[in-house]
Amino acid sequence: MIELLQPFVPLVITVAGSAVFLAGMHWALIARKPDLGNEGKFARQLVMLGVTVVVVLAIVLVLPVSDSSRNKLLGLIGIIFSGILAFSSTSIFGNLAAGILLRITKPFRSGDFIEVGPHFGRVSERGLFETEIQTEMRELVALPNIYCISNPVKTIRGSGTIISVSLSLGYDVHHTRIEELLLEAAREAGLEDGFVHILELGNFAVTYRVSGFLAEPKFLISSRSRLYGSVLDTLHAKGIEIMSPSFMNQRKLEEDFRALPAGAPVPKAGRPLERSIEDLAFDKAERAGELELEKQQLTEEIQEAEKARKEAVDDAGKQELEGRIERAQERLKEIAKATEDNKLADGASESGGASNGDKASG
Repeated sequence: MIELLQPFVPLVITVAGSAVFLAGMHWALIARKPDLGNEGKFARQLVMLGVTVVVVLAIVLVLPVSDSSRNKLLGLIGIIFSGILAFSSTSIFGNLAAGILLRITKPFRSGDFIEVGPHFGRVSERGLFETEIQTEMRELVALPNIYCISNPVKTIRGSGTIISVSLSLGYDVHHTRIEELLLEAAREAGLEDGFVHILELGNFAVTYRVSGFLAEPKFLISSRSRLYGSVLDTLHAKGIEIMSPSFMNQRKLEEDFRALPAGAPVPKAGRPLERSIEDLAFDKAERAGELELEKQQLTEEIQEAEKARKEAVDDAGKQELEGRIERAQERLKEIAKATEDNKLADGASESGGASNGDKASG
């Protein structure tokens, strides 16, 4: 019996050791740090995947079989992995590879406004297999990572963006007058460095586009609406009507008729930015963006402090730098916990009575 079981001893030891090793790795990297969000788990999950593949190959190598059988098993494993890679464009491994590519290229970060295909919103979470965005209707849309690399991604820069509105006006008003009023409307809407382009000379109307720089992209939705309203108020207050060129083809009007609302108000100067709908619509994405930005700043601060500590010559300076590093590391732990709490709180609110449309799949 001992002679029969002896060839299996290396296999049993390898399997038992591998199980203990994988369990220990999982506990050390993931299980003992439940406050890690998807951002923190990403690299650790990749390490676990690589270690698992190595363990499987080690078990195959110690199997009590002939060399030819072992080579066939290794060849079978290679074929399986090749098949997985061949069909990865529509599989879990495809999204995994796409997630890694997104981390390398960094086309966006948490909190950014992005547009992928018909989907537009702020990035609220970047996971191993999917990217979650929050729309202006406060819905959460999960986009597979492979979808994000298979379609053009438009990212609104955090340093500011340009918003615009296009409209058609008649030939009866000189274009310089229109340009002055549209620039005034852009200023009233709180935009900087406004400019006007003439886009088209149509058969019945001239198409204008007024644009301006918005320094705070987080107010994109309300600022765009404010620009529309400012254009209406400014043009109507100056007696310039905005109507379809086919208006006269629908009904006969008096020569002095003006399509203006009764009691058109005079635009108010310097209207401040009040608390906008973005605070409600993009709450999760806003919080995620703030936490990621602070995490990036703390990481850079730790690197600079560690470099300065190596160059410091006096003990007092080293102790001060060590204190800064320790405080920054503690804050990083708090950020990781806050990120996870943000995700758990959102999930709890959904299960507690959210509508079926609050979570959509891209």
